[in-house]
Amino acid sequence: MITRILVSACLMGQAVRYDGASKPLVHPAIDRWRREGRLVTICPEMTAGMPVPRPPAEIEGGRTGAEVLAGRARVLERTGGDVTAEFRRAAQNALALASETNCRFALLIDGSPSCGSGFIYDGRFSGERVAGEGVTAALLRANGIEVYSDRDIEALVARAG
Repeated sequence: MITRILVSACLMGQAVRYDGASKPLVHPAIDRWRREGRLVTICPEMTAGMPVPRPPAEIEGGRTGAEVLAGRARVLERTGGDVTAEFRRAAQNALALASETNCRFALLIDGSPSCGSGFIYDGRFSGERVAGEGVTAALLRANGIEVYSDRDIEALVARAG
């Protein structure tokens, strides 16, 4: 059975980010994995029914995705809307897809309150980064899936081949 890699749709050039943009990641391994049929593309937020574009969202108080999953933090939009339930559902959808498609690895866009794996934003919409992970990244890691950011693709290549 082929080992697949769950990958953020925005990294694959899909315009699914909150602002309607993408952040395509160009790398020879991406092209090879695509040819080998190893990539499983997802935008967790879109699987939870969130629109594009949508208001920017951050985890409150510089907290982490694990704290959101534990019920100790919320994901809030800049407009004040509470989208915690949507982000939790998005994470569950990503985990289900990863499990169904034999993804042992995930390549996710850093900084996102969903997909961030090395850093997220501080929850004040100040542009300040804090170490931490988003809700989807936290749930995937808690379930044994190795999560890599777009900045760590070389480490993923070393692990996934």
